[in-house]
Amino acid sequence: MPDDAPTPPQGPVVQVDIVSDVMCPWCIIGFRQLEQALGVTGTGARIRWHPFELNRDMPPEGQNLAEHIAQKYGSTPEQSAQNRAHMKTLGDSLGINFNFTDDSRIVNSFAAHQLLDFALSQGAQHPLKLALFQAHFTDGKDVSDIATLLDVAESVGLDRDAAAQVLESGALAASVREKQEFWTSRGISGVPSMVFGGKYLLTGAQGVKNYADILQKVAAEEAA
Repeated sequence: MPDDAPTPPQGPVVQVDIVSDVMCPWCIIGFRQLEQALGVTGTGARIRWHPFELNRDMPPEGQNLAEHIAQKYGSTPEQSAQNRAHMKTLGDSLGINFNFTDDSRIVNSFAAHQLLDFALSQGAQHPLKLALFQAHFTDGKDVSDIATLLDVAESVGLDRDAAAQVLESGALAASVREKQEFWTSRGISGVPSMVFGGKYLLTGAQGVKNYADILQKVAAEEAA
């Protein structure tokens, strides 16, 4: 698991860099599949999350989820409903409660990424990322709202005043943009994108078996 969480004391530990967006349901699905793969293989992981915005130009007020999907992908309301139902069933099997409603919204995630950058320096990036996924997908909270972000930050042990100063000043905005550009300049155009051992890239939620296979491959190479 990440630097701030325990790893299996006996098994190998693999570096896993995950490029993702808090708005991306497949990112939390992919992570939970990876988590299961870690359990199956007995492998540990040093996980670091990296910023990506699926909708960089999303306005502050956000957009209704169904409207957004129809506009971006051309899905009919029926197709969109079927996709959400499939995603909810898959989420249930992985312990994720996708609480989609007619009022679910896509929001701008840039502030959330700045908070995650701050959390990285505090050793709390991983728990914050998971808490943000829950806030958005399960609790239906607006994770572009500063007060909401500060509540989530505080819930994982981050100092509320320090987090507020970071968000209100925009002190990490340039850092986040630089990190985004790093990954997009290397061809990352969809998420989740996971890099194993610094060299093997898997894009999309690839399933427990594929993650287990790549973990074992990297662990074997590093042990050789």
